[in-house]
Amino acid sequence: MGDKLTERDLASFAEALAARESVPGGGGAAAYAGALAAALASMVGRFTVGKRRYAEVEDDVRRMVADADALRGRLVALIDADAAAFLPLSRAYAIPREDPARAEVLEEATRRAAEPPLEMVRACAEVVAVLEEMGEKGSRMLASDVACGAHLARAAMGSAAVNVYVNTGSLADRDLAARLERECDEALAEWAPRAEALAARVTASIRGRG
Repeated sequence: MGDKLTERDLASFAEALAARESVPGGGGAAAYAGALAAALASMVGRFTVGKRRYAEVEDDVRRMVADADALRGRLVALIDADAAAFLPLSRAYAIPREDPARAEVLEEATRRAAEPPLEMVRACAEVVAVLEEMGEKGSRMLASDVACGAHLARAAMGSAAVNVYVNTGSLADRDLAARLERECDEALAEWAPRAEALAARVTASIRGRG
């Protein structure tokens, strides 16, 4: 892998994603979708700040913008972290099966490859929390962007979790695999329905049913 994926423009990133290359892949796409969800939360907040109608919640909105900006930074960084974690894993699989060091090297590389998508799951859960609050306190004029962010965060979280599971399935340490999978399962069980409910609630309001 040459330049950082995060230094590419949108078109070249999409082209790289479509190419017959291992990275970027689903993990990078998940992180980017999560970053976009966080960016939408920030945008809603920035349009809200300074408006007299929302003066009472301005401090809260400023805090949410700062939180969303930080989450966006984390998720963007995870695009490259996910790609970087794949290289040692691909090299480990290339070690001859008769090499006695192969199993240990492969186990460590697999464990490390599970870390970036797990961090994506955690970050996306936080993005959903910010979007929920922004949906309550942000400008009504940008409600649709809150819903879009919720949809993206939900998709990003589910996509990241799949990339955890694809690695935990190969771990010899089944106790570790179970712990990592349990964290994903619990996050999805709590935050996926919340993201879906937020998107549905906002959409119903926009369509005059809320």
